[in-house]
Amino acid sequence: MAPGHPYTLKWGIMATGGIAETFCKDLLCNPEARGVHDVRHEIVAVASSSAVKRAAEFLQKIDGAFDAKTYGSYPELVVDPDVDIVYVATPHSHHFQNAMLALEAGKHVLCEKAFTVNAAQARRLVETAKAKNLFLMEAVWTRYFPLSIKIRELIAAGEIGTVFRTIGDLSINVNADDAKALTFADGHRMVNRDLAGGATLDLGVYPLTWVFQTLYHLQPEQDKEAPTVMASSTKYATGADENTAIICSFPGHGTLGIASTTLRADTDPEKLFPAVRIQGSGGEIQVFFPTYRPLKYRVVKRNGEARTFDCPIPGDPARNGWGHGMFWEADECARCLRDGKLESATLPWRESIVIMETMEEALKQGGISYPGLITTDVYDPKSPLNTGNQ
Repeated sequence: MAPGHPYTLKWGIMATGGIAETFCKDLLCNPEARGVHDVRHEIVAVASSSAVKRAAEFLQKIDGAFDAKTYGSYPELVVDPDVDIVYVATPHSHHFQNAMLALEAGKHVLCEKAFTVNAAQARRLVETAKAKNLFLMEAVWTRYFPLSIKIRELIAAGEIGTVFRTIGDLSINVNADDAKALTFADGHRMVNRDLAGGATLDLGVYPLTWVFQTLYHLQPEQDKEAPTVMASSTKYATGADENTAIICSFPGHGTLGIASTTLRADTDPEKLFPAVRIQGSGGEIQVFFPTYRPLKYRVVKRNGEARTFDCPIPGDPARNGWGHGMFWEADECARCLRDGKLESATLPWRESIVIMETMEEALKQGGISYPGLITTDVYDPKSPLNTGNQ
């Protein structure tokens, strides 16, 4: 990279669903539109597990990167010599095998959240990345928002005194008319156990993100304390969890986090009240819905004094104003690779593992289980999760 020129990260996209579309549209935004001048992104290859045609159709949907190579399988994508990093955008059920496929091929990896289905899989991914000297990061995009960074800075600076509790929720009301069923078909990824469906792994990871980035991440490194976990769930007809509450206790630090999620009610139907409350001795910070993509927060002091801060996500005029907020985690990947880092200090490997331990324990206490094909931590390059032959 010549002096003064931005570092360019070349992406291979694994899967062509909705989240991959959103991510790629963000990659195509001009970084300068968000005030970024040191890194940029290029989509060089896209793979569908079923057909090259689907990958080509995907390039039309994202309206760009038309010269990217298209593949009809994941194994083809990960051996493309032009790909620096693979973005794993498959269902949670596939994350472990798909990320391992990329790592074993010598590719850096950004893997969607939830990172894996259980903690053993997360540990195996980290061990493999470390052994192969490869970058690996869980794609918890919310954590890289300037809003999130600012809130962590305010907490560290003592803006609301000593923090004792964080309460977060992300819930959606998808009840069918009779309220017994949901509007999702039983095979939908949100409720399908074969795809690691359920409220916790899909939605609950976001309130847990707020619990962890305010109560765990800011603990001194020499004094890191994983939480003790108490949880309860109710099951949907498919066996996936539809309603889960998780209490994370950090007794050594005197703090408590409460994360809740359900498919049976909305977090805030009127969008008027905070979805997250970070409470300290001197007041609280309120983060407003949507929990995963907040655009404003409020600092309320103990004496009642309050200030609200709007944090809009910058759009790219050349992309019809598009800008969803996933580009900030991509920028983090680029900077880490440019600087020779294998993990992000904003979401270190150990923290992703502890979060997976927390979700695994919560699901266990709730009586939620998943099939062996998607819970094994034994990598199989010929797994149907990698070949698409399911």
